Amino acid sequence: MSMVYPERMVINHAEQFGRVAVLLGGSSAEREVSLVTGAAVLAALQARGIDAHAMDPSENSLDVLQAGGYQRVWNALHGRGGEDGVIQGALETMGIPYTGSGVLGSALSMDKLRSKQLFIAVGLDTPPYQLLDSEADLLAAEKNLDWPMIVKPANEGSSVGMARAENMHELRQAWELARDYDDCVLAESWITGGEYTASILQGAALPLIRIEAANVFYDYQAKYESDETRYFCPSGLDAELESKFQKAAMKAFNAIAASGWGRVDFMLDAQGRAMFLEVNTVPGMTSHSLVPMAAKVAGLDFEELVWRILETSFTEGEKLD
Repeated sequence: MSMVYPERMVINHAEQFGRVAVLLGGSSAEREVSLVTGAAVLAALQARGIDAHAMDPSENSLDVLQAGGYQRVWNALHGRGGEDGVIQGALETMGIPYTGSGVLGSALSMDKLRSKQLFIAVGLDTPPYQLLDSEADLLAAEKNLDWPMIVKPANEGSSVGMARAENMHELRQAWELARDYDDCVLAESWITGGEYTASILQGAALPLIRIEAANVFYDYQAKYESDETRYFCPSGLDAELESKFQKAAMKAFNAIAASGWGRVDFMLDAQGRAMFLEVNTVPGMTSHSLVPMAAKVAGLDFEELVWRILETSFTEGEKLD
């Protein structure tokens, strides 16, 4: 499949990247996934001749980056601290280029509430929701939303802290679980329909993936551990619909100021409308991950994909050696 990447800055030689730090691990709830992602990325970079080294911010100060002469960062940190604008801001302060979205796009994508508000603002559909701040909000959710619901912390990824609720007792339990991870909790109407994801790379949406999870929903276990989750790429949609949803996914990605690479998750409701859930600015790159799967269908093997993502660390006007 031939694709055009309108935002690509082509780097032809490994030496042009300089010394690269792969940030992995960290201290978020997604640490273990980040370690796996980072190890895979590091191996791919080194296989392509790039002078790349692993660095875990939970074990080393970021001062190591400057002391070690690192010229750019491949950010493989998932979750809080690595995907929410914090590490991005630190790296910008240090003047070290990094992969993926900047501070604003990272912060907005990590906040599911603000993401939904922005989706609505640009005319995209998202599941009806209720912010759960108090016991009174549980009653409001029961009144305003349909059963079942999905309850989620607003600022976690990889489905951490999420649960399905089919009645008020389960809603209260799900709220209490989600509050263990975040003060900001959302309840959403459950969408019964196909689950899809659009991987974004250098200004283009890769082939869509349709997901069929054996679990009640596509949770942490289904994403990273289960061999029963089924993935379809090509997605099975006709070309016109595929193109329509790819364009809508790019609109969602741009709405939250994301850039470089990422993933946009959505579901199709009973009327065939795309209901946008969230944008991931540092998606997983494990054996079960979706971006490498879509890239492969687009003609990019894992090493080439990792190279292309590292290209996104180049800033406008940055000189190539």
